[in-house]
Amino acid sequence: MNIHDPELDRKPGRDEAEAALHLLKRWADRATEADIVALDPAVGRLLAGYPVLSRDYPETFRPDAAYKAAMPDLQNGPSSLIVGAKQVIQHVGISNFRLPIRYRTRDAGEVVLETSVTGTVSLEAEKKGINMSRIMRSFYAHSERDFSFQVIEHALDDYKRDLGSFDARIQMRFSFPVKVGSLRSGLSGWQYYDIALELVEKAGVRKKIMHLDFVYSSTCPCSLELSEHARMMRGQLATPHSQRSVARISVETVGDILWFEDLIELARQAVPTETQVMVKREDEQAFAELNAANPIFVEDAARSFCAALQADDRIRDFRIVASHQESLHSHDAVSVLTEGPTFAAESLDPRLFASLYHVG
Repeated sequence: MNIHDPELDRKPGRDEAEAALHLLKRWADRATEADIVALDPAVGRLLAGYPVLSRDYPETFRPDAAYKAAMPDLQNGPSSLIVGAKQVIQHVGISNFRLPIRYRTRDAGEVVLETSVTGTVSLEAEKKGINMSRIMRSFYAHSERDFSFQVIEHALDDYKRDLGSFDARIQMRFSFPVKVGSLRSGLSGWQYYDIALELVEKAGVRKKIMHLDFVYSSTCPCSLELSEHARMMRGQLATPHSQRSVARISVETVGDILWFEDLIELARQAVPTETQVMVKREDEQAFAELNAANPIFVEDAARSFCAALQADDRIRDFRIVASHQESLHSHDAVSVLTEGPTFAAESLDPRLFASLYHVG
């Protein structure tokens, strides 16, 4: 049963309101500003000495130069504001800032691709922080008139100068489309390659780096031989196991241009069992034959890619990270092969191999 209290509908009188305000002010004299706001932000408007703030967005307000100069800038504040150890930070910046970038290609002329940018600079021990929006502004300043590594070069120059940093690194990631023909049917389709361009400057030395994720099929040589043994010795039908595999190939480029298509072709020549786009029955049979002609352990894959990279004068240091995502085992088979100091590392990212999964 609901009971209605007539006092709820009664309009309080002026005397009651003044008494309530007097009681509220007595409480506020002993309360902190945080206590007042915690009670109700609107209460602050009723209390003497507490600022009355507008809750309406000022659409027409435009700050002038004096106003902007007076605005606080904590990131560029004095070293006394540093939290924690006053230590050099090797990389600080932004990740996954996206915008369209123009690229020159060997076969398709100019293309515009959505690109994810990671840009970082080193931070000296006595500096509080950096203005990260300058990294983005540098890219917008150059993206409409420059291409590929030119964008990175000019942006790096800008924000090293603007941010007063001594080391810097910029990486641009994108998905690069290439039209690829089928093995036998004459069809063709678009294969997409995850590529990243990276410009690294350390101690005044710049390095240009290209990364490629190459997806291929790997048929286990041991499983192939065991399957054939079962056929010959016992007339038993058996199939070797094979699986989708990924190699992340990272190269430091020097001299003449190494086109995206060039690196893709180097990978394909080293390991010809690239996954297919358009497939009819004759293509599927051809792919089975191609895999049987090129059985490969993960160690073989790394060394095959290595031989192809070593033979190209446009490539200096490199790294190959391969992952065969086993259909036999519950785990993957992996390998890492590096040449030169650029990619040498005693420690690996704990999630490195997990990042090599190719998601359809």
